[in-house]
Amino acid sequence: MCSNLRSWPVFNSLKPEFISEIHMVMVFGKLGKRALIVTRKDKKVYGLVNDNLHTLESRDKSSTMLYLKEVKDLCGKDIKTFAYGMGSHILALTNGGEVYSCDNIYQLKNGTFNMDLTFILINIPTIKDDRNMKHVVDIACGNKHSVILTKNDEVYAWESSPNNSGQVDNSTYELSITPKLILSNIGCISCGDNFTMAVTRNGKVYGWGSNDVGQLGINNFSLYESKNMLRQTSMQRTLFSGQNATIPQAGGANNFENKNMTPQMVGIPESLIVDKVTCGSNHTLVLTDKGTIYAWGGNKFSQLGIGQTEFYTPIMVNQIEKMRWIDIAALNNTSIAVTEAGRFYVWGDCRGECISIPIATSSFNVHDTFGYYGPSIMHKPLILNEKPDILGCLGIAFNNSSTSDLTIQVENECIYVHKVILTICSLHFKRMFEKNWKENNQSVIKIDDVSYNVYKAYLKYLYTNTVDLCLINTFEKVSELFDLANAYCEDNLKKQCIYRIKQEITVSNVAYFYSFAVKYDTEELREFCVRFAVIHMRAVVKTENFAKLEDKKLMNRFINEASKAGCFKN
Repeated sequence: MCSNLRSWPVFNSLKPEFISEIHMVMVFGKLGKRALIVTRKDKKVYGLVNDNLHTLESRDKSSTMLYLKEVKDLCGKDIKTFAYGMGSHILALTNGGEVYSCDNIYQLKNGTFNMDLTFILINIPTIKDDRNMKHVVDIACGNKHSVILTKNDEVYAWESSPNNSGQVDNSTYELSITPKLILSNIGCISCGDNFTMAVTRNGKVYGWGSNDVGQLGINNFSLYESKNMLRQTSMQRTLFSGQNATIPQAGGANNFENKNMTPQMVGIPESLIVDKVTCGSNHTLVLTDKGTIYAWGGNKFSQLGIGQTEFYTPIMVNQIEKMRWIDIAALNNTSIAVTEAGRFYVWGDCRGECISIPIATSSFNVHDTFGYYGPSIMHKPLILNEKPDILGCLGIAFNNSSTSDLTIQVENECIYVHKVILTICSLHFKRMFEKNWKENNQSVIKIDDVSYNVYKAYLKYLYTNTVDLCLINTFEKVSELFDLANAYCEDNLKKQCIYRIKQEITVSNVAYFYSFAVKYDTEELREFCVRFAVIHMRAVVKTENFAKLEDKKLMNRFINEASKAGCFKN
């Protein structure tokens, strides 16, 4: 596995030889099960679905459910980037400035995903001849609408075309199904679920679309509770002194659509110039020329970085004194920022935890930060290195009989490995080969006390530093791999297992993994399960795994820890 992809489980089951040919990837979909792949040499485009992700079960599956298929409409088109929303469509932009749109990426009624993706070329109505060709330089998507930015700084928008996904409503955004000119003199665009933001060349911010939670940064919003509005009045007067801010009166119209289809300027302090805008599902971040970040909109998951207070007009994100931000990104309800010193900070929804102010991470790029802390999808495509790194080369060597000098036999199945790699990467095998163990002189080593898939996953981990979830796809196999990691003193493998488990936790299995965490004395996982359960406790107590907690003492411990974490507070 290429080190750049280790945060993205959707690629775990691809063959290393294929991974080495990948130029670009884009992970999307509700649970990160889907991806688009562009190869390096022949510029082919593939759609990928790995349906093993987020489906840990208590029994074995009969198939791996991995689908990889060419997207013929895009093959050879020299793709520059992709954009997607949470709806049923996706855009592709070529290096030649052409835009292709697909409106059939939805899930079928039988639960499988549509793999026959059809992309069509989008024509901008103002194109007259080659000299006036509208060269597109950027694209963005909301739930059902698309936005493009042309080389001459024009913004066009349109609604997703009708399709048989059942998501058809041509009046939802009051847009036509063909591109319409919205704004000019624009340098940056971004879309939330139901709204769009744009930054002009002189650093002003405009927004249009839904404003039901204040995501446009203007005061024309629907009030959920009048107390939220009243709480902000004094704060806004202090923040924007000398600026006439209009606060909506309590008891105003409660129109949750609240569409503002004419672009309106956001009230950023006049002394600031905005360099970049980025949108989550229903919140907005902007980066200014002073290295500060302003945020507004939905804050249910603390994604504004200001604590838990709702805010409908721009407010500066908390930052450490003398720290300067140089980049921002938002995805769903998660926010990320990068400091001038190269540190990556995250806040908002972090794997079920609400982080109210920016916290530093150990990540080295925005993609890895979203992969580890965020919703398992990408904010933009990831470009891979031209040549495989060391992990990529080792991955190609795994289970390769032509270069192997040792065979591991499990359940009458053979796994082809290399003594030198096992010696370097595994303390267990290092002891075996350096001491006078009977296996030291054998060309075939038989393993009897571990299942084939689990032992293969362990050996593959030694080569790739990644746990293959297609091999470890049940509760029992996770426990078996953890037992093996304990026996072989593989602390890093145990950490990987915990990380993967945290990605897989749902309402139905959180009680099981709490019991698992207690059994193996893993405090990090136990605390994570408790925090997750606190949010979903009413549903958790109705699950089969909650009823199966081993004894009354363990169930009481679970409930007591949830109570201490604030579960039963009014």
